[in-house]
Amino acid sequence: MVLQLYERWMYAWELALTTRDTNRVERPLEWGFEHLADCGGLEAAERVQRGECTELEAMIALNRQLVASTAPGAVGGFLDYRTPTDFRIEMQHPALYPTNVRPETLEQDREWKRRAAVGELRREPFLRFTSVVQTPYPENNTVNARWYAAAPDGKTGARPRQAMIVLPQWNADAFSHNALCEIFLRFGISSLRLSKPYHDVRRPAELERSDYAVSANVGRTIAACRQAVADVRCCVDWLTAQGYEDIGVLGTSLGSAYAFIAAAMDPRIRVCAFNHASTQFGDVVWTGQSTRHVKAAFEHAGLGQEQVRAMFAGVSPMNYMDRFAAPGARRRSLVIYAPYDLTFIERYSLDVLKSFDERGVNYVAKTLPCGHYTTGEWPYKYLDGWYLGSFVWSSFKRLKEEHAAATA
Repeated sequence: MVLQLYERWMYAWELALTTRDTNRVERPLEWGFEHLADCGGLEAAERVQRGECTELEAMIALNRQLVASTAPGAVGGFLDYRTPTDFRIEMQHPALYPTNVRPETLEQDREWKRRAAVGELRREPFLRFTSVVQTPYPENNTVNARWYAAAPDGKTGARPRQAMIVLPQWNADAFSHNALCEIFLRFGISSLRLSKPYHDVRRPAELERSDYAVSANVGRTIAACRQAVADVRCCVDWLTAQGYEDIGVLGTSLGSAYAFIAAAMDPRIRVCAFNHASTQFGDVVWTGQSTRHVKAAFEHAGLGQEQVRAMFAGVSPMNYMDRFAAPGARRRSLVIYAPYDLTFIERYSLDVLKSFDERGVNYVAKTLPCGHYTTGEWPYKYLDGWYLGSFVWSSFKRLKEEHAAATA
């Protein structure tokens, strides 16, 4: 009886949090082949124009092609990238970049701007570079990552050699997950808090939310994931050039999907923390409370869940599971999921654990007694932070011990 009451209360709370923002916009279905022009999008659009197939058939076939192009040994893969040549650290005032129009959030944004204007805010370091995946939106084409550099060891004077790349949730403001980075600093672990494509400073001026990251424009949504994966790997390049040896990623929600695919493609990523996880991108879009407006656009176009799953196959973690679990990866992973999650439905998170078990992945699973949005509320955010912080600390400690043993 108590459990049933708790469940009803949790679902009601979760629903209230997912419906309090009034600026979600339903946009009509767009196939967006032009956003994938350099990896088969133009050819797919031409087949449609010649009447050889429908837009849906062309998009599904293109996704199969994208996944196949990422297989080991493939040339010209969808997720290939190159190292940028314009890495730089810029000192900037932190800014909020809110994604909702609630009065208290807008007031907080005004206060941060006021403090910056009168010199009450300290400038902080941000890693900046040109994204190797270019888009039609100039703001989005410069990668932005707040840099939390750990100080040298006070006893030995040794420089830190361990770093995390942190990717917050969809529609996160620019302060989200900064507290985690500060926790890692206490462990002697540096962090890059990455602004995902179309988020905070990278958000086009016409948007209130980071809608272009996940929307009914299929090609643009896929391209956003491609860009995020490339941005993460470029951050790994920069960290490696700074002398960092052990590198990990932490992703929440949409950031978790990006982090998983980046780790699958890059064996240098040894520590992975997935804060909410799922296997199929399209299933989350179809069943998640956060994407109900995107699902509505697909429904109005006559599409169903199976079709949506197939047309987002190229950015679905499940299709990179074998590569993530490759024997040479030698990584340790954490999966956090929530039984009352209305955005990443529990059964899809359990599919991740099942897939890990089948492939012998070294992982730890933790359950939060809440939902997706309530993860950010008291007291669950502290439990979530404990799971993430303790896992990252212990994982890097193990790596440090491995290095010491190898040296000895």
